[in-house]
Amino acid sequence: MTDNLSSRAAASTSRDIILKLLAVAALVYIFILAITLLGGAFKLAGKDAAQSIFGATSNPIVGLVIGLLATAIIQSSSTTTSIIVGLVGGGFLSFENAIPMVMGANIGTTITNLIVSMAHISRSDEFRRAFAGSVVHDFFNLCAVVVLLPLQAYFNIIGVTAHYMGDVLEGFGGLKFSSPLAVVTKPVSSALIHLTGDSAWLSALLAILLLFIALRYIVTVLKSMVLAKVERFFQRYIFRTPALGMVLGIILTSVVQSSSITTSLVVPLLGAGVVTLAQVFPYMLGANIGTTVTAFLASFVTGSPEAVSVAFAHLMFNIYGIMIFWPLKRIPIFLAEKLAESTQKSRLIPIFYVVIVFFAIPGAVLLFMR
Repeated sequence: MTDNLSSRAAASTSRDIILKLLAVAALVYIFILAITLLGGAFKLAGKDAAQSIFGATSNPIVGLVIGLLATAIIQSSSTTTSIIVGLVGGGFLSFENAIPMVMGANIGTTITNLIVSMAHISRSDEFRRAFAGSVVHDFFNLCAVVVLLPLQAYFNIIGVTAHYMGDVLEGFGGLKFSSPLAVVTKPVSSALIHLTGDSAWLSALLAILLLFIALRYIVTVLKSMVLAKVERFFQRYIFRTPALGMVLGIILTSVVQSSSITTSLVVPLLGAGVVTLAQVFPYMLGANIGTTVTAFLASFVTGSPEAVSVAFAHLMFNIYGIMIFWPLKRIPIFLAEKLAESTQKSRLIPIFYVVIVFFAIPGAVLLFMR
């Protein structure tokens, strides 16, 4: 009797895993279809219309806040960077103008952590620790932008490296990966555009909706498969060394395709005092690298060398940032701790911080500089 129950449980578990893997495969197809559909929609709309909607600009500050604001609103840097990559692949956005937008998306995605930390707001010390753990990710990205945006604007350091790596990949035949994807998505994309009456705007709206749904549920399904087990594993093994924490951040975020989810996972552990800010910091950096996988997948769909270079630019921004601020980790950690200490004086400070940094300042920049 016991053996029968065990066999049934094992069969049920295997069936559940297979169904979830099939669901992930279907969602990845929808993601690829959405990128293809978005490109088709903007070809219908024309280059000028696409640029006016997404705010293509040669001003890097404006590009930065566009990426920041868009990501803060939809709370998904994967969605923002996928759209940016698709626009570059379609020739509607230049590679140079896309790089600051990708930087902004890196900052915007940290808003999710901050919102998660608000769950601890009723407990003073717990909230201080949780908020510090959330905002340290934010300060790392802000510090990286402060250093790298001027270097990119004047010396194109990210652009040169990204173009070189894109050329190397193309030389090895990396872009051929897009060919089978085009075969299975272009006919469906064309049919959907036809169903909208060849409307560029309806097609673009449908593409963005499919993109958002695909990424959202890919994260949901993979989270149910992976993160429940990982959370129990964290406390015993993961944060023993900085390198191990960074590697886990890279792998876990690559699998789940959401740095918001994987970094938010450690916020309760920080709030409870189980792990320290210094222990979690390398894991946050690893998550920044892991989240670039989505941009690479989107770039391969386009088959465009420029789009692949944007994905490499996203990766290189994070790598350069780590090279600078891992040795100087005391800077973002100190800033996070000081801001977190202010929550002891007023619980409204974190709320004001979120509103000002993620919405008020970007909105003002767009209003006065565009």
